[in-house]
Amino acid sequence: MTLETHTYDTAEFLETEEGIAAYLSEVFASGDPAFIADGLGVVARARGMTQFAKDAGLSRENLYRALSPKGNPELATLMQVLATLGFRLSVTPIEQAPA
Repeated sequence: MTLETHTYDTAEFLETEEGIAAYLSEVFASGDPAFIADGLGVVARARGMTQFAKDAGLSRENLYRALSPKGNPELATLMQVLATLGFRLSVTPIEQAPA
């Protein structure tokens, strides 16, 4: 008996703005720059990378490269991607555990 497997792609499940916002909140909460870049790439793919790149005013190739797990997007690129998604970056204090 052969076991059939399928590739899991988070982008296939990001169908609502609320879902995208919740996903990005968790991605940013990780604090991991590579995970954040990849998470933004997942959302861009969920929206359709070619059209998303046009809307963001960036080339599709550069966007794929910057938003890959090994990517390191510049702050300007990050801000443009977030604006295109309809989000903005905000800052909240890190909660400290009681001593």
